[in-house]
Amino acid sequence: MKTRIAILLPLLFVAITVHASAWTLDSCVNYAIEHNIDIKLRGADAESSRLQITQAKSRYLPTLSGYANQSWNIGRGLTSQNTYADRNTTNTSLGAQLNLPVFDGLSTPRQVEYAKASLAAALEQFEAAKDDVTLNVMAAYLQVLYTKELYEVAKHQVDLSDFELRRQSALLEAGKIPEVDLLEAESQLAQDKLNMEQADNDWRLALVDLAQLLNLEDISDFDIVPLENSQQYEVLIQMPEQVYADALKHNHSVRASRLAIDAADKYIKVAKTGYIPSLSFNASVGSNYYTVSGMNNESFARQLKNNYSTGFGLTLSVPIFDAFQTRNAVRRAKVQRITAELQNQQVEQNLYKTVQQAYFRADGAQKKLKAAIVAETAAQKAFKAMSEKYGIGRATPTEYEQAKNKALRTKAEALQAHFELILRTRILDFYTRGNI
Repeated sequence: MKTRIAILLPLLFVAITVHASAWTLDSCVNYAIEHNIDIKLRGADAESSRLQITQAKSRYLPTLSGYANQSWNIGRGLTSQNTYADRNTTNTSLGAQLNLPVFDGLSTPRQVEYAKASLAAALEQFEAAKDDVTLNVMAAYLQVLYTKELYEVAKHQVDLSDFELRRQSALLEAGKIPEVDLLEAESQLAQDKLNMEQADNDWRLALVDLAQLLNLEDISDFDIVPLENSQQYEVLIQMPEQVYADALKHNHSVRASRLAIDAADKYIKVAKTGYIPSLSFNASVGSNYYTVSGMNNESFARQLKNNYSTGFGLTLSVPIFDAFQTRNAVRRAKVQRITAELQNQQVEQNLYKTVQQAYFRADGAQKKLKAAIVAETAAQKAFKAMSEKYGIGRATPTEYEQAKNKALRTKAEALQAHFELILRTRILDFYTRGNI
């Protein structure tokens, strides 16, 4: 079920001066995704998983290796005359060996399947990191807009207090008010300026936070533009159950956790291959050169030719007892599977909590905003009436300041509720559609 309301805020927003280099929300998100370190790390993880597939497939290929061996034997040895004498011998062996897996106990195809499942999970984790950055940037972006609006309100209060001080100064010169009234006006202006400086500082700190989230090196000229349709915002609040159901379909964190379970299942199959026999084909070629001191030895080339040999065969390996290594590997893989399932449950629970919180905060902000608009409108009318009474001397400075402060407070409360509503509804929309 969807609740649809249109909220008009003609008095809430003050125009924001936009610098030529001001950034939009989309440009901030895109830049952050491109430069965020965590996203780059997730991308590296995905690339590593992709290379694991290539590595696993390489096990289908034969291996070819060459070898060379040189040995020396120094000492006494038996002669042809059946006597002992000092004999120094050398032996040189050269050759190559080929090994081709015929059947490796299904290890290679299962390794490939596991690597593919790991890559799928890594890619979803990569996208999930993008989602986290997107939401963080959106929240920081709205915080900048909110603090800028508060600064504009505070600056307007300074203008009012400055006007009042000039008015009080003129009345004092005319002898119509005591000096204490002028001092109170000066004090109020000083306080309003302090509030304006604080609001300006909050705004600039919010800008710095956003710029740092984007990993900008130079933030001296950094500024953002307001959101479109900010003065007339049509709020669409979906029920949390529907948002959650939509989010389960495309949320990258959920999909990553589910794919991790699939990868864990495939890893169990990989571990079980330790129980299966394997068969391989091998072939070799080689020769050797042998010399004995004190004897007439054939030449190097002649011996290599005469001693040349080839060989081939099949090797069957049957696991009988491996000190429980396979059994323990299977058990560990099953534990990893349980862990992956629990992590999936945790991810889905956290998602449901996030959606619920966003809904109730949006609903609360919506109700608060309605009440705040009524209160702000009434406070503005009361302040206007009080200003007229104060102008003709029918209200005290204290009454005037109270009316002005109430108008300021209600406007700030309306601004806070409005930006809270924008943030929470955009979060709900993001989980519904998968984009901002």
